[in-house]
Amino acid sequence: MALWRPSSLPLLGLLSILLFHPFNTISTTTTTPTTDVRLSIIRKPSQDVPAFREAPAFRNGDLCGSPQTDRIHVAMTLDANYLRGTMAAILSILQHSTCPENVYFHFLCARLEPDLVSSLKSTFPYLNFKVYRFDSNRVRGKISKSIRQALDQPLNYARIYLAQIIPPDVDRIIYIDSDIIVVDDIGKLWEVDLGDKAVAAPEYCHANFTTYFTNAFWSDPSLAKTYDGRNPCYFNTGVMVIDVDLWREGGYTQKIEYWMEVQKQKRIYHLGSLPPFLLVFAGNLKAVDHRWNQHGLGGDNLEGKCRNLHPGPISLLHWSGKGKPWLRLDSRKPCNVDHLWAPYDLYRSLTLHFEE
Repeated sequence: MALWRPSSLPLLGLLSILLFHPFNTISTTTTTPTTDVRLSIIRKPSQDVPAFREAPAFRNGDLCGSPQTDRIHVAMTLDANYLRGTMAAILSILQHSTCPENVYFHFLCARLEPDLVSSLKSTFPYLNFKVYRFDSNRVRGKISKSIRQALDQPLNYARIYLAQIIPPDVDRIIYIDSDIIVVDDIGKLWEVDLGDKAVAAPEYCHANFTTYFTNAFWSDPSLAKTYDGRNPCYFNTGVMVIDVDLWREGGYTQKIEYWMEVQKQKRIYHLGSLPPFLLVFAGNLKAVDHRWNQHGLGGDNLEGKCRNLHPGPISLLHWSGKGKPWLRLDSRKPCNVDHLWAPYDLYRSLTLHFEE
């Protein structure tokens, strides 16, 4: 069969390939063409997936190495509800990267939806990426209700299984949430020295760590001693550098699952997928400069009130919390920080679509 490249196909032809190609993962790169392709009936894209403008192409600088040998691996979840944020995050990473062609994206989704993949391809024709299906059944029986329903979605827990899902030859990966903007070269974060730690992330030791767990946790001596000798600090799981080999060797997926099982038996925390990470890694990770997670810009998890930037340099903006910048901008009630997100928004409304 003749070789083809995704960038040479019209969108509808590409959709038919994606809809009828039998796969569990979808992989696209600008350097390795796909040969196992079968054409069939053309289907229209779902109206549940918004339309986006095509992003410009970003090329490596002269000092960059080969995209195959010097790849920077980035993992994100892929969901129609957060696709607008995902597109903005990708654009920000590529735009500020010294070696954008070296960045390879790994997307975890609950279902392999051809519309989502075709949207990625049409918005970023040169993007190197692979999509993996995350089996929600792996966590459905382990999730305990939290203070906000959005935090209880199975895909929020996919990062726990990242080391088991991505290819075994990937030994390091950056995990980021979909509600972020990177305003610095992500290669700097990639080069963080983890030492003997499986996870690196910014720590926030001024936060009151005890509030993340219930009285049932702190009043039980067998549970409270979990942190003996660890000096735990809060960290946000929306930005993590992971040594995948050390994660696998340490059995950290199983350790996090253990605490989720304890939570089902005896409610020891309130807040979704974060506390089991804190139980395993707080006081046991490599601290990264705070500039790599200016988090909390979405406000609190109940009301999403506006918050200002923290003082100091910024490399990554994170709208963690209830308020998302695209929703507040659409409602014409944005917070000041939302205007920092807006330049990366590739969303194309129906009005703009017809005007074009």
